[in-house]
Amino acid sequence: MKKKGGRKILGFMVKEEKEEIRGSVEFQVFSFTNKIRRLASHLELHKKDFSSERGLRILLGKRRRLLAYLAKKNRVRYKKLISQLNIREQ
Repeated sequence: MKKKGGRKILGFMVKEEKEEIRGSVEFQVFSFTNKIRRLASHLELHKKDFSSERGLRILLGKRRRLLAYLAKKNRVRYKKLISQLNIREQ
């Protein structure tokens, strides 16, 4: 674990961990939820922006499918995620 210019040489392991986290279902749902909330606030101001509304519907479908997959594979992780994000009625 030598340092080279103030950076650790084993920095590639941190990058691999970040990529693994980004690929998880939880992170993807979290990312879609942030985008959905941003688009929803945008559409409150711009009611006739139909292309953004279409994008919102597409994101909602992707998130719905990921949540259905997670609910089928691991119910505990699903319940924990929806409670953290506060996105569905429990």
